[in-house]
Amino acid sequence: MAKTKFAYFCQSCGFESAKWLGKCPSCQQWNTFVEEIIDKGNTNNAVPTWKVTSNTQQRANKPVQVADISFSEEHRMLTPDKEFNRVLGGGIVAGSLVLIGGEPGIGKSTLMLQLALNMPNLKVLYVSGEESERQIKMRAERLTMPPPPPEGGAKKNSSLVINSETPPSGGGGACYVLCETSTQNIFKQIESLEPDLVVIDSIQTLHSSHIESTPGSVSQVRECTAEMLRFAKETSTPVFLIGHITKDGMIAGPKILEHMVDTVLQFEGDRHHVYRILRTIKNRFGSSSELGIYEMLGEGLREVSNPSEILLSHRDEPLSGITISATLEGMRPMLIETQALVSTSAYGTPQRTATGFDTKRMSMLLAVLEKRCGFRLAAKDVFLNITGGIRVEDPAIDLGLAAAIISSHEDMPVPFKTCFAGEIGLSGEIRAVNRVEQRIAEAQKLGFNQIFISKYNLPSGGQDKKRMDLSRYDIDIKIVSSIEEVFGQLFG
Repeated sequence: MAKTKFAYFCQSCGFESAKWLGKCPSCQQWNTFVEEIIDKGNTNNAVPTWKVTSNTQQRANKPVQVADISFSEEHRMLTPDKEFNRVLGGGIVAGSLVLIGGEPGIGKSTLMLQLALNMPNLKVLYVSGEESERQIKMRAERLTMPPPPPEGGAKKNSSLVINSETPPSGGGGACYVLCETSTQNIFKQIESLEPDLVVIDSIQTLHSSHIESTPGSVSQVRECTAEMLRFAKETSTPVFLIGHITKDGMIAGPKILEHMVDTVLQFEGDRHHVYRILRTIKNRFGSSSELGIYEMLGEGLREVSNPSEILLSHRDEPLSGITISATLEGMRPMLIETQALVSTSAYGTPQRTATGFDTKRMSMLLAVLEKRCGFRLAAKDVFLNITGGIRVEDPAIDLGLAAAIISSHEDMPVPFKTCFAGEIGLSGEIRAVNRVEQRIAEAQKLGFNQIFISKYNLPSGGQDKKRMDLSRYDIDIKIVSSIEEVFGQLFG
């Protein structure tokens, strides 16, 4: 019998050490090492106890030239949720492993159960290690189900099946619920059920008999994820893992967890607001900068197809310090409302606060406004806010924020139905932004009268508009090159 080995793991980043350390050399955190038992004596348990189905294609472990590899577009399963399809890059890829993280109570379980219930013609296994069957049944009764089929038509609605030995008859899909935390028992049920989609809620609650540490530890999370990864790749079954996050906003467990999975999704939002944001952090099958917006209602999550309408407030009269900026999240153009408040500082050190925007970039914009434009803002308190509770990293909102700051400083409102799309350089020039035509089209669709863009977005320095075909837009396009020119047209 082999000797049992011990090791120390950092609970923050997963760094392994042979002895206890006060400070982690990887993440520089203190008092995060915990002793765990590693049983490497029995090598027969290295493979999980699940059986590969007969239709699984075994890949040959031989080197193959790139030119000899047969390529075909990956098969994607479309869901009824268009926002979810957008975030995943066009649908669920067969054999993919997706990790969804978010704060407690933000709606991760609601999102995945709603997805499992509304998948037509698919057999879905929902594995829960946190809730009982009655709790899941109560949530399923509350969630919005697809509309009933017309009279005489085939039934396509998904159904919730708990503790059923045989799958339901008919062409519709079914959602099976399994309350289990042992990976060996889960794979036994998967072997008998053969589902088309597996949801694990959550990965921190699972434990494998191959590792003798407690559930939620670094070694357990890593081993359980590795077993799910092998199952997904060898059977071409997509698996969704729900993960907890730490107080710093990072997904709990070792950092290698995010490297093992194919896609990492972050479910964000404030529990005091109704809107939730599903953001792509990593995606091997699509863009890693997509974003989906949901509205949390009593009957579940409702997808928001036009986010610009919820990010813009309805005002009857112009107000100072409020501007509209055109931004992009992935391939989706959005118009967001940027607010600024400039007031006299009551203390010796002025306050600089930004919500939804980088504070260091705000300090850079204030320095440019004071150096290049002559506005005295060193002794002023400046507060910035991006409405809707979202965080924007697109530099194209620089021009809108600068206009909002000067509007609040001079107490002069920006003309109504005016939006901005431009990056501000350190010398005060308005730099070009990418995909400006999509921003212009979004502003025109929402009924704006004019938009300010950089002249460097035009191929010939601002003289030839036909080369970008800007004449086909009905909106008044203001071509500017410096921030002084923008303020001159806005405030005179």
